[in-house]
Amino acid sequence: MPDRPIGTLDDAWRTCVGTGRFNLALRRDYQESLALVQAEIGFRHVRGHGLLHDDVGVHRPYDVTGPDGTRWSGTRHAFTYVDQVVDAYLDLGIKPFLELGFMPSGLASGEQTVFWWKGNVTPPADHREWAALVQGVLRHLVDRYGLEEVRTWPIEVWNEPNLVHFWAGADQQAYFRLYEATAHAVKEVDPELQVGGPAISPGADDWWAPFADLVARRDLPADFVSFHAYSSGPAQHVPFGVYQTLRRPQSLLDQFATPAKLLAGTVLEGRPRHVTEFNTSYRPDNPVHDTAYNAAYLAPVLASGGDHVDSFSYWTFCDVFEEENVPTAFFHGGFGMLTHRQVKKPTYHLYAFMARMGADVLARGDDHLVTRDASGRVTVLAWQPVGGTDDPTEPERHQVRLSVPVGRHGVAGQGTAYVHRSVVNDDEGNAFTAWQQMGRPLSPTSRQLDRLREAAEAVRSHAAVPLVAGRVDLDLTLARHEVTLVEIDPVVDETPPWLDDTRILGRGPYRG
Repeated sequence: MPDRPIGTLDDAWRTCVGTGRFNLALRRDYQESLALVQAEIGFRHVRGHGLLHDDVGVHRPYDVTGPDGTRWSGTRHAFTYVDQVVDAYLDLGIKPFLELGFMPSGLASGEQTVFWWKGNVTPPADHREWAALVQGVLRHLVDRYGLEEVRTWPIEVWNEPNLVHFWAGADQQAYFRLYEATAHAVKEVDPELQVGGPAISPGADDWWAPFADLVARRDLPADFVSFHAYSSGPAQHVPFGVYQTLRRPQSLLDQFATPAKLLAGTVLEGRPRHVTEFNTSYRPDNPVHDTAYNAAYLAPVLASGGDHVDSFSYWTFCDVFEEENVPTAFFHGGFGMLTHRQVKKPTYHLYAFMARMGADVLARGDDHLVTRDASGRVTVLAWQPVGGTDDPTEPERHQVRLSVPVGRHGVAGQGTAYVHRSVVNDDEGNAFTAWQQMGRPLSPTSRQLDRLREAAEAVRSHAAVPLVAGRVDLDLTLARHEVTLVEIDPVVDETPPWLDDTRILGRGPYRG
């Protein structure tokens, strides 16, 4: 590989991360999980459903008659829970990516709901009252957190309106009416607030042309476009879970790239593109999410997804998530990078590894990404390529051989380099495998949780290796479904001349 950078590593992968519904952020387990994610990965925004759902208590109609016959009626906008959640987010160094939904029951035009927690997915009975609700929320946020801060929070109109599950009848014209009312309401609060949509699911590319036409024809605000990407097939149900086929990882990258092609030549060409949900499976009960396979599958997506979009948000950061009811087992195929109680999954390590990469890209390949930072530290992310359901089964071993330039500018030199390797695969750094070996306890004891946390840590090794002509030759053997991070630093030897390690008890030559 060359000594000089071939590009810069885009960090679109860490712009946003997904979460369960808004109300869950009040829970201790949730906040402890987010604190860990922020400490070791550091996302900029977090997006989830349910900001306007009844369990957050924002939209509060009242109609009360006093004992003297006096009647009070109207609607109060209450922010007791909103403030607690947003305060917690900002304290943890993450900003909201606001999704406006679902419909408060006091404003809904119908009774259709989605999920165990019954988010109402019908249009508003009164679009003017909906606009007043949107403005009430935003004005409160501006008053509490400041206009300059809230301007940095993207505002997305609804979630997957192309699906009957999320929008009554998947009525496109009804969604367009909602979008128009919402976009104008947002901009009346402040013209620089960022609003966009349509937050469509995979398989809805036929929405792009009508949406672009609507924005052009009605001269509507659309500061960004948003959509989702998954690569799984239909759900094959079993009790408390599903299995699904998977297309190749390239399918996700193709989905990332498609809107730009379809919007070329429209008023939306060049607008920021946000993938506000992506993962392998769209189900919160598919065990693939818990595996090393999931991490190896997503490694090439994280490595190059930023070539196609401005952000792509992993769905979700933790298993505190209840769309299909309260989980019945500790590992249950949840979307999260973390289980309940902060046990790390292999995909968590993929993200933590990416967070330790440098900014300058030295090389990319089908099974590796090599970067360097300003200090001269070189990082190599390597993975065993996986292909999805229709590809051959992966072999037990995968070889990655690289000649890596070390130092700030790849200057030729001799000496040694310190090599630090972190490994996650089917057997190592894998709490899911340990849980299986434990007999799959539904509710692990405290002692079992301690063991699972230990098993979940990446396995580390280290060595001093020769530095020849400013380069280190790496010959990496990766186990099945492995993702590995190798960090390489040139060694500056500061050993004083009077030290003699052979005189340390146990360090000298063997005397038999």
